Amino acid sequence: MTENQTNFDQYLERKLQDPEFSKRFAEAARAWDVTLQLAALRGARGLTQQQVAEMLGTKQQAVARLENPSYMGHSLSMIRRYADALGAIVDVRIIPGEHLASAVAS
Repeated sequence: MTENQTNFDQYLERKLQDPEFSKRFAEAARAWDVTLQLAALRGARGLTQQQVAEMLGTKQQAVARLENPSYMGHSLSMIRRYADALGAIVDVRIIPGEHLASAVAS
């Protein structure tokens, strides 16, 4: 245990020893990362969710869902449409399981 480690850090460290929990945690982290990137891109462009929705021909609620890390229905095509509308691209990596640990570290 490091000096600055909180009770939560200690708890999380213990929980991550469970392979099933660790797998679910990694999946959630990836979803969180995508949604944060979408929201950050929108913010960097100075746009509201409503403005992005209009650009995509959808409703503000659909954009809010895309930016919500707990939403599990993200489709690659919609994420690409969102990025394209805001002048960005989506870069997807497929990582074989045996290479996952080294890929996550990079």
